[in-house]
Amino acid sequence: MIQALLIFLLQIIYVPVLTIRTILLVKNQTKSAAGVGLLEGGIYIVSLGIVFQDLSNVWNITAYVIGFSIGLLLGGYIERKLAIGYVTYNVSLLEKCEELVSALRSSGFGVTVFEGEGIDSIRYRLDIVAKRSRERELLEIINRNTPKAFMVSYELRSFKGGYLTKAMKKRKGVK
Repeated sequence: MIQALLIFLLQIIYVPVLTIRTILLVKNQTKSAAGVGLLEGGIYIVSLGIVFQDLSNVWNITAYVIGFSIGLLLGGYIERKLAIGYVTYNVSLLEKCEELVSALRSSGFGVTVFEGEGIDSIRYRLDIVAKRSRERELLEIINRNTPKAFMVSYELRSFKGGYLTKAMKKRKGVK
């Protein structure tokens, strides 16, 4: 029974570590992912090794499966809290809304405004890039100013140039 508890605890640690490693890989942070992968590999071998010692031990197998499942929940929670990376929002508006653009810019968000032709009128699109950790703040500003806006979001893997790059260089003291 102690082995089952150990397996359960190892899985609760292993799966969030796996989640973080996967996110780092997707975000192109391969060196960090490799470091996290060392921990992941060690935990994986120990826990699976205990399970494979006695495949007739239902408690160990059950602990592995339940720990894995709870680890997924915990990993998802941790990922949302870490909010690693950036997101871009395309916001489509039926009318130009200077109040929204001003509110976003004064809050430190980079906004590019486009005018386009819709099926029956002129439309306006805002392209906004934000840190994922500020996504909720971004959405609150948009919903407060234009609650009927159509929005599409994408997670960014990389970017070059623009407002965010300049702001990051200023923080680092680079000209």
